[in-house]
Amino acid sequence: MRILLIAGGWSSEREVSLSGARGIEKALLALGHDVTRFDPATSMDGLLEAASSHDFAFINLHGSPGEDGLVQAMLENAGCPYQGSGPAGSFLALNKAVAKQVFVRHGLPTPPWVFLAELPAEDWQPSLPYPLFAKSNTGGSSLGLSRVDSQETLHAALKAIFETGDEVIIEPSVPGVEVTCGVLGDRALPPVLIMPESGAGFFDYKAKYTPGAAREVCPAPIPDEVTAEVQRMALTAHKALGLNGYSRADFILDPDGGLHLLEVNTLPGMTPTSLLPQEAAAVGFSFEDLIAELIKLGLASAQRPS
Repeated sequence: MRILLIAGGWSSEREVSLSGARGIEKALLALGHDVTRFDPATSMDGLLEAASSHDFAFINLHGSPGEDGLVQAMLENAGCPYQGSGPAGSFLALNKAVAKQVFVRHGLPTPPWVFLAELPAEDWQPSLPYPLFAKSNTGGSSLGLSRVDSQETLHAALKAIFETGDEVIIEPSVPGVEVTCGVLGDRALPPVLIMPESGAGFFDYKAKYTPGAAREVCPAPIPDEVTAEVQRMALTAHKALGLNGYSRADFILDPDGGLHLLEVNTLPGMTPTSLLPQEAAAVGFSFEDLIAELIKLGLASAQRPS
């Protein structure tokens, strides 16, 4: 097929997007497809025209545009099928504060939160116990994520995020280890246990994208009943948000065995160190197999009546 590989964009995760696109392009070519690269940062005005002349689009964008559903809506307008979730599900999942409302509505445990649309006064105190995590409400890759241990450092952390133009979500720090679980099609993949080696003490940007900066064990060495519950919750969240094709849910597993759903990613990272390709490999998918399966799922979704 003639495939439009959409990567880059202008979000803070641009470099992550471009890094993943290199491996995706190599896989697409190995599968026999013709590939055209498209970067919205330089060519956004030509997206509809480019999409209309291709058989399929493979989206590897992170943040906005891409995970917010805008590109998906444009591709649908042009009649070009694509992999992953549609505009509505993408938009719901990207907004962490909104997604957490969906989680609560469907009985999925998630840490309590405070959403801030504007910078509060310097002496403002959240109704949550320290330590806290302050993060961008719609950003990803842990960019802008700050651990705040006291009121003295809270305002500076909030101000730094608001200066990027995004809203803020605040959550209490939940002790435990990080577990992530992908969904591919209608099944959950084997979870990954994440143990950062960096001094941050949590899965920060460096730990995510620097080889060797974190230990990632797949399948996660956790009890079978915990694995089953992680997979059940990942599938439930995927369906509750109205997602298609694939996604990846991130959790904290606390010392008592309790699970806390943090967020769901609709365009999971596809770099050599990314988590979903590791999970797919654990059930026999090579990277090329995974790309081919995502295309197959995208074509099938496009053929279903809306």
